[in-house]
Amino acid sequence: MKRILLLLPTCSYRNDDFLAAAKKLDVEVVAAADYCHQLAPSWGMPPIMALQFDRPAEAAETVLRELKGKLDGVLSVDDSGVELAALLATRLGLVGNSDRAVRTLRDKLAFRRLLREGDFPCPEFHHLRTGADPRELVSALKYPVVVKARRLSASRGVIRADDTEELVRAVNQVRTIQSRADRDAGDLGLVIESFIPGLEYALEGTLARGDLTTLALFDKPDPLDGPYFEETLYVTPSRLPGRVQSRIHHEVARACRAVGVETGPVHAEMRINAQGIWLLEIAARSIGGLCARVLTHSLGMSLEELILRSMVGSTDEGAVPAEVTTAGDSTAAGVMMIPIPRRGIYHAIFGLADARSVPGITGVTITAQPGQIVAPPPEGDSYLGFMFARAANPAAAENALRTAHRRLHFVIRPEHPVAEQS
Repeated sequence: MKRILLLLPTCSYRNDDFLAAAKKLDVEVVAAADYCHQLAPSWGMPPIMALQFDRPAEAAETVLRELKGKLDGVLSVDDSGVELAALLATRLGLVGNSDRAVRTLRDKLAFRRLLREGDFPCPEFHHLRTGADPRELVSALKYPVVVKARRLSASRGVIRADDTEELVRAVNQVRTIQSRADRDAGDLGLVIESFIPGLEYALEGTLARGDLTTLALFDKPDPLDGPYFEETLYVTPSRLPGRVQSRIHHEVARACRAVGVETGPVHAEMRINAQGIWLLEIAARSIGGLCARVLTHSLGMSLEELILRSMVGSTDEGAVPAEVTTAGDSTAAGVMMIPIPRRGIYHAIFGLADARSVPGITGVTITAQPGQIVAPPPEGDSYLGFMFARAANPAAAENALRTAHRRLHFVIRPEHPVAEQS
């Protein structure tokens, strides 16, 4: 039986899907998690269940000390553990990417420098060090600009500014967000870059010995122009011309080679305008949230199963062939990451049955729990849930999702009761 170490963040949407895929493939899972290192012992958890993923060198030592038996692979199910997974793969002599390459992809400043050095389309960008006054950069800026935390994901800590007053506010807000979310915030500073106009797209793929296979190319039909950048709709196959899709594949593959990632899942996001294809980010992981479920029909299996198959070298009947594309599928598919309209305490949902009855809707999963504090970007990094659709073409899938969303009503109450006026 094959044996894989899975890094399972306690707050990840994707743990259950990876565990289900492992069970289906008869792969033994050695679980590692990031429960509180102070509380875990009192809960009877071993040290390997209380790793600090953001301290990969220390966490790796704990894993190597506690690990019993041989492994066939190490995989992080989301962004928080990818550096640790890479470091462990190297230390254990397993197939994987270098921690240096993965760390470069996670760091928006390092990734921008890589693009500039590799002659990719790249916006003007500046590193604003902790404590520095953003007004010192004004003479070098051309508005609008985007202020970004360096290592956060899911649009967290990303704000557009159209003038100097907005810039100062955005910097203060992003610094606060980063300081709460990244213990290294004081050493990181922020990125300030020129805003890139255009529509966004996303590529989902896998790497094998440096060769990129595109599994899906997604349109993001909602404009993401700021001031915040909450993602909502992903629809595939893309409606872009085939030649543009080929160029996207080429640019993502070229960037992967430039940074040195050679194996495993890849999720890339980009903007396209008359000046070209602008890579926003590439992550050495698969698509986040529950979005991977939108690909199950076209792949013939879950994305998690495909990833695990590639890790354990499965050649069972039904394995995905070397080249996969949704373009030849007879249907289109889409997913909506149900947006959070405002910060507050999620209380209830109405209209769920009506939403599920919309033609083309194949599933609605509400992930927010009653009593949970929810917040949209730039503070938050989660969603109320996920809706899935399948239809004859991308426009129909998109329309089904929009129609279903209009039938949902969420009750989100203020965190603090509003005092009645006497």
